[in-house]
Amino acid sequence: MQQTINFAHRGASAYCPENTMAAFRRAIELGATGIETDVQRTKDGRLVLIHDESLKRTTGDARLVKDVDYSELSALDAGSWFSDSFAGERIPLLEELLELAKDTELVINLELKNGVVPYEGIEAEVISMVQEYELGERIILSSFNHYSLVLCKEIAPEVKTGILYMEGLYQPWEYAKSIKANALHAYKYAVLPQWVQEAAGHGIAYHPFTVNDEIELERLLRFGVSGIITDYPDRLDAIMRRIERS
Repeated sequence: MQQTINFAHRGASAYCPENTMAAFRRAIELGATGIETDVQRTKDGRLVLIHDESLKRTTGDARLVKDVDYSELSALDAGSWFSDSFAGERIPLLEELLELAKDTELVINLELKNGVVPYEGIEAEVISMVQEYELGERIILSSFNHYSLVLCKEIAPEVKTGILYMEGLYQPWEYAKSIKANALHAYKYAVLPQWVQEAAGHGIAYHPFTVNDEIELERLLRFGVSGIITDYPDRLDAIMRRIERS
């Protein structure tokens, strides 16, 4: 039986400033077998890892990612908002994470943040970079923009895609098959054990988000989900080990 993927949400974001190399490295130390992060594009076309379209919350700069050249963005402090001990952490480039992952067995979930800002062509750019690092088999592309996921499959049918959604979709495995997606990245409350089993029977995986409570983590593990996205990879790792021993 394949082990559930322990996806660290924006890295180990309970312990480090989200979507920084510090958070990604810490995630590995805490037992993560996957990393979930967010991809956007700077004004001059660099692919960077940041959740919000605005730089305000994590750097104090009120501009949008799309309006800032990488040279300026890379100088911003993306760590101090979380803790003074992380002062000087930067917003990483996608290739920095791929370089880190290259010599590991990490599964990387790249969320394309192209719902508010369209970022035309970002699908092809991300896929090209993933292929350049020969990591295609360990990448999942997810998005709330499902047209984007369809385009990813058109560009590279072999790439894995995950449908992000919040509500209780009716027979989501059928919808997933209709757009050739591989996984359902459902909000944690939109997951029931019978749905997990039904989806698995159709070859569709469940990777619920964002699950931090230990009781919820254990319940979803017992449902048989294929992966869980969490801010606390150490909690999930400990529960998985306990279940394995029992």
